[in-house]
Amino acid sequence: MARIVLKFGGTSVADIERIRTVARIVQREVADGHEVAVVVSAMAGVTNQLASWTTEISRMHDAREYDAVVTSGEQVTSGLLALALQDFGIEARSWLAWQLPFRTDGVHGNARIDAIATDGIGERLTRGQVAVVAGFQGLGPDNRLTTLGRGGSDTSAVALAAALAADRCDIYTDVDGVYTCDPRIVTGARKIDRITYEEMLELASQGARVLHPRSVALAMRYAVRLQVLSSFSSAPGTLVVGEEEIMEQQSVTGIAYSPDEAKITLRAVRDRPGVAGTIFGALADAAINVDMIVQNVSEDGETTDLTFTVSRSDLDRAVPVLKRLTDEIGFTDVLADASVAKISVVGVGMRSQPGVAKIMFQTLADRGINIEVISTSEIKVSVLIADDYTELALRALHTAYGLDMAS
Repeated sequence: MARIVLKFGGTSVADIERIRTVARIVQREVADGHEVAVVVSAMAGVTNQLASWTTEISRMHDAREYDAVVTSGEQVTSGLLALALQDFGIEARSWLAWQLPFRTDGVHGNARIDAIATDGIGERLTRGQVAVVAGFQGLGPDNRLTTLGRGGSDTSAVALAAALAADRCDIYTDVDGVYTCDPRIVTGARKIDRITYEEMLELASQGARVLHPRSVALAMRYAVRLQVLSSFSSAPGTLVVGEEEIMEQQSVTGIAYSPDEAKITLRAVRDRPGVAGTIFGALADAAINVDMIVQNVSEDGETTDLTFTVSRSDLDRAVPVLKRLTDEIGFTDVLADASVAKISVVGVGMRSQPGVAKIMFQTLADRGINIEVISTSEIKVSVLIADDYTELALRALHTAYGLDMAS
């Protein structure tokens, strides 16, 4: 017998029949003798509808009331699933954030989890009752409902698994695991049986959308074993575990891409101390995240071209922020390019196996693909290329690293 947390996203609970399908999955786990807690998202499309209603009724809405509205989606789903389980003869009840409670800070719309009280829910699990918990929501210091932001239900599930000392946290989605690359683009992509927390975090951060980076980071911190599964098939999924659980890794485990990139170049920036801090400080103050950065100093050492990337959705806000610094910093121009994509190869094996970057650069060069920016970490190499070459680059690199299904 194990204690497990199951999480089901919006597509898994999109309608009544799918909720019944989820109930059958839970029923199987109960039949195996496990203690089961379930975390659910709102039904597909419901959160967006609730959010649009708040904007329609008040464009400058109170964030506390916004959270009160949008958390109702998970409340409905948790109640419906509890009813479905009861209909199958399984003792179950729904839990909302304030009932545990699920304590967070007071940042409405993007709250961080402080603590989860598990005495009540833990006692119910011990005696065989299934707990159906509304994800994405918490209770702030002022006892107002909060929401956890993007990936909030995944984060809720991992946090609950950590608090309950669960043996495993199963994340059910509309895909049956983590693949070496996006199978919609690379037909030879294959499912990964096991992947390390570090690799999954890098892939998620670089564009792979199976798990949200925040939930992976939380799982890694508390050593919560994750499993990615499909609600729509019985195929084995992908385990996300510590590096010690994987005997030996090949140099590259997976390839991710992010089409939501924009490149900004500041021309002829004065090369003196404090300039970079001023530039990136202004962007940070505007809540604009900067990713890849490269600097090219001129021959005379007086000026430099500074190139970096931001989210494509932030580009229109970033350019005016930078132009306001022209007189203070002293640069000649701001060049913006939204027609770029980031490609990243990831693998813990590259720590001990040389030549990963060489293969990447040579493969892209052989296809006539120019690299505009390069960024590296201990287990990742990322490049920025023209977005027209995204699919060609992914397929070529997937083959070059021996990741194709037939290899």
